Amino acid sequence: MEIAVAQFAPGTDKQENLRSVRALTSVAAARGARVVVAPEYSMFTAPRTDERVVAAAEPLDGDFVTGLVAIAADLDVVLVAGVAEAIPGDDHVYNTLVAIAPGGELLAVYRKVHLYDAFGYTESDVIRAGDPAETPETFACDDVRFGLQTCYDLRFPEVTRRIVDAGADVVCLPAQWVPGPLKEDHWTTLVRARAIENTVYIAAADQCGRAGAGHSMLVDPMGVVITSLGEQIGTAVATVTTDRIEDVRSRNPALTLRRYAVTPRS
Repeated sequence: MEIAVAQFAPGTDKQENLRSVRALTSVAAARGARVVVAPEYSMFTAPRTDERVVAAAEPLDGDFVTGLVAIAADLDVVLVAGVAEAIPGDDHVYNTLVAIAPGGELLAVYRKVHLYDAFGYTESDVIRAGDPAETPETFACDDVRFGLQTCYDLRFPEVTRRIVDAGADVVCLPAQWVPGPLKEDHWTTLVRARAIENTVYIAAADQCGRAGAGHSMLVDPMGVVITSLGEQIGTAVATVTTDRIEDVRSRNPALTLRRYAVTPRS
């Protein structure tokens, strides 16, 4: 199966962001991609994560997700993207990923668990964390199963491990990985580490421009970067196969040899 990561620099114009997602998804679909992964906060990105994100948030049946549904249907792909999800009666929002089928149904929803309260940022000022005890939602496309996690979650190995325990062959990782000293090195190292230790594919779709470090990539279960982008807007497409996963796991049965499980805590 061909899957793609789409990299761009979302701004504060939601309709322009939607047009960018459509354009990139169109290119990926023309190259044969069945699943396309767009960045975290594809719906709305301000220079800082503040009250502007709350004001821009929408319910999952709002205009932006409806626009994503149209893109998935028109281009016959499964589309994964990050949105700001409104919470009725709350002055915070969820940092949410949605996976949308070509038929328009919502295949999976993930609300970011680990908020970016690090490196001088406090995402929790306006974002409500998802429930860490919820069983990871996965979805299937053909014979491949996908799971979801977001950006800063990458620094917590147990997040990916729980997704793999839920049956995922590919982890979709939308991100707005904020640039800074050593941040690009952290990004590339951690994406490959999560793939290696879990013997899964990682489809890491980052923002680029001022707000994102770029370097979106697809990494295979042995940690090989099979396709990647630098700092530019664009898409990268690669083939994933369950045969590759089975081959790697036959040589490196780390998941069956482990002696510890992951237990969520509040």
